[in-house]
Amino acid sequence: MPMRRGGLLGAALSCAASPRLTLAILLLLGAAVLYAYLSGHHATWVLALPFLLFALNLGAAVATHPAFRRNPALLCFHLALIALVVLVAASRLTYLKGHIELTEGEWFDGTLTAEESGPWHRHRLGRVRFGNESFRISYAQGVRRGPTRNAVSWVDADGSIRRNEIGDSDPLVLEGYRFYTSFNKGFAPMFAWRAKGSTEWMRGSIHLPAYPLHEYRQALEWTPPGSALKLWTMLQIDETLVDPARSFEFRVPTQHRIVIRVGDARHELAPGARVELPEGTLHYEGLRTWMGYQVFSDWTIPWLLASACAAAGTLAWHFWKKFSGHAWDRAETTS
Repeated sequence: MPMRRGGLLGAALSCAASPRLTLAILLLLGAAVLYAYLSGHHATWVLALPFLLFALNLGAAVATHPAFRRNPALLCFHLALIALVVLVAASRLTYLKGHIELTEGEWFDGTLTAEESGPWHRHRLGRVRFGNESFRISYAQGVRRGPTRNAVSWVDADGSIRRNEIGDSDPLVLEGYRFYTSFNKGFAPMFAWRAKGSTEWMRGSIHLPAYPLHEYRQALEWTPPGSALKLWTMLQIDETLVDPARSFEFRVPTQHRIVIRVGDARHELAPGARVELPEGTLHYEGLRTWMGYQVFSDWTIPWLLASACAAAGTLAWHFWKKFSGHAWDRAETTS
């Protein structure tokens, strides 16, 4: 006789609940973690798939074993464990991590410098607008960095401008994204460029290497917009900003020059000075700072915490019920 539909479902559930399958999934998860660690590639699906299979395996075990239905604590523990596993997989599929750098006075336009995200992440960064106003950082003796106090402004839902101070552990939260300050920060020379034959000035900044981490490497090469020139640019600081023997505050140097090299030609610019180059005019406006931000989004975090607490609580409930009916010291009880 042909097997009934319920029999087919029961057989499928029994196969899905197999302990051998559990072991195979755990081995697959270990291999996925090892691959993600060693390869350095974007391995979202490689990690998410074993977690989803593990959730299916646990769900089938709960559905097929009567012991779970007779023990509410054990049932609740496994349901919380299933939720935890599914949420971990959902986190890998929908998260976002990124990085941006903003000059002092610059507004975020929704574009990240670097990004890593799950394939199902719903990008909403285009709706985020906030400005980097300034930051303050104190250093203790030995160049030990203190907390970052970064003033930011943003456009609220009603269109009004709001301001607050954020830091390394106090983020700005907009549209579900968390913006944290990072240890990356430095100096940003402000330039205006006018190409030959044009009357329009284009303003912008360049971000020199992080300071004081790269105190003696404050130089980079860049190209003005619409030009083929390669400009080697260095910030020459004519005062002491970093003294390891005492505490100090991060600040913009008041005594400095910008060194510009184009081929064999060398130019030194003070704030407000300009230089005529083969393809246009470069005007040095002054020195500002830039701040690097870590961007993070993961809606599963509060649910992961709730599931983990539920799993721990129901497991404690299960063991309390199991051992509360027995004497803990049988020797004293029998004597």
